[in-house]
Amino acid sequence: MFTRQFAHDLRQQVILPLLLLLPALVHPELVRAELPGIRLLEEIQAVITNLAEQAKPSVVNLFPLPNTGRSREGSGERTPNASGSGSGLIIDSDGYIITNNHVIGDATEIEVRFSDKTKLVANVVGKDPDTDLALLKVTASRPLPNARFGDSASVKVGQWVLAVGNPFGLDRTVTLGVVSGIGRENMNLSRYENFIQTDASINPGNSGGPLFNLRGEVIGINTAIINFAQGIGFAIPSNMAKQVIEQLLANGKVVRGWLGVGIQPMTPELAKKFGVTESEGVLVNEVFEKDPAASAGIKPGDVIVKIDGSLVDSPNKLSRLIGALTPGATAHIEVVRDGSRLVLNIPLSERRDAIIAATTPQTKLDLKLGLDVQDLTPGLAETLNLRESKGALIAKVEAGSLAHAEGLQVSDLIKEVNRAEVSSAADFHSAISRLRRGDTILLRVLRENRAFYVVLKSTE
Repeated sequence: MFTRQFAHDLRQQVILPLLLLLPALVHPELVRAELPGIRLLEEIQAVITNLAEQAKPSVVNLFPLPNTGRSREGSGERTPNASGSGSGLIIDSDGYIITNNHVIGDATEIEVRFSDKTKLVANVVGKDPDTDLALLKVTASRPLPNARFGDSASVKVGQWVLAVGNPFGLDRTVTLGVVSGIGRENMNLSRYENFIQTDASINPGNSGGPLFNLRGEVIGINTAIINFAQGIGFAIPSNMAKQVIEQLLANGKVVRGWLGVGIQPMTPELAKKFGVTESEGVLVNEVFEKDPAASAGIKPGDVIVKIDGSLVDSPNKLSRLIGALTPGATAHIEVVRDGSRLVLNIPLSERRDAIIAATTPQTKLDLKLGLDVQDLTPGLAETLNLRESKGALIAKVEAGSLAHAEGLQVSDLIKEVNRAEVSSAADFHSAISRLRRGDTILLRVLRENRAFYVVLKSTE
């Protein structure tokens, strides 16, 4: 049976609250008036929809044309889903368009489709495969709607972004997401990598399109996705794109500074040997003759920790910082040498087409040294195409030994043991004989005239 207390509780906790909500159910606008959170969400929504409307006209659809001639309307024209199609961004009302180099490939003419359904043919102003960017130009009879660049250096993880492009031929698709990461590198997508990672949906066809912040500023050029992954896309930072655009406009190509060193990442073992932390600097393993670094006195074994005040924590970062400077510019380079820090002012030359990051063996520890060495004779040097006349040549590497595990190979030439020069097999054995059990051994090794460092640990 219902008690009086139960009836009282029912009236207070259920019936009266329902009666109070009844007017809101009859007049939904009262709900909005009583819930300020909804008004805030509607304001945010208005910002995003307005941004999308403002952004879409500056985004174009690109279709590379065969080099044999232009496609004609209705005759051989590429379809929206054609391979090689992509997006572009109008960056100037006179008709300059930025996109990805991989979108246009080897084409010299590209069909451009605008938001008003008109079409023009663009010519290639210049390309930069090292950053995967290309600059196009159309001649229009009217000023074109263009976007403005923002400062990608101010981008923060977690901020909202809008990606606009033409995925799968779906014109001017807008997706909303956040910045998931910054400074992404080692993706093997281009030579100079400093990507903005976003979870705003990016699909094939988005390449070359813009990544906007909520102020309507372009902070990146969408360039790549990870296959079979959801919510992982990458954009080239706007500051990098602006540097490339300036050079393409001025020269039709990008000219970069060159230091002239071989470098490798800093491992925990190397960091201990060279007196730095693992995340501090990159190790110089080779200095090329007659190049700026050699002329300024940089030596193998130097650890480059800063360039013009910017911290260097990876070979990619060093390459990017040097590449952002023009030939003739003076780079202020801080190095750690034998525990001391010094700053060298080095005028850069023009970058040549060579790899400056040496390939290094994978490192893991074993307890055996397991290698035999011999003198480097003139005959062996000629046979192995070595430019060296001194050193300890590895003649044998035992399977399963530490030397084998560290990636050392027959015909590798050992030039240093623990920073001391090695001119012969006797020098090598003498240096090794002074070590105690359990000591680490720092070797500087040449392979096919390219140098790298390896840390071994002697048998305990």
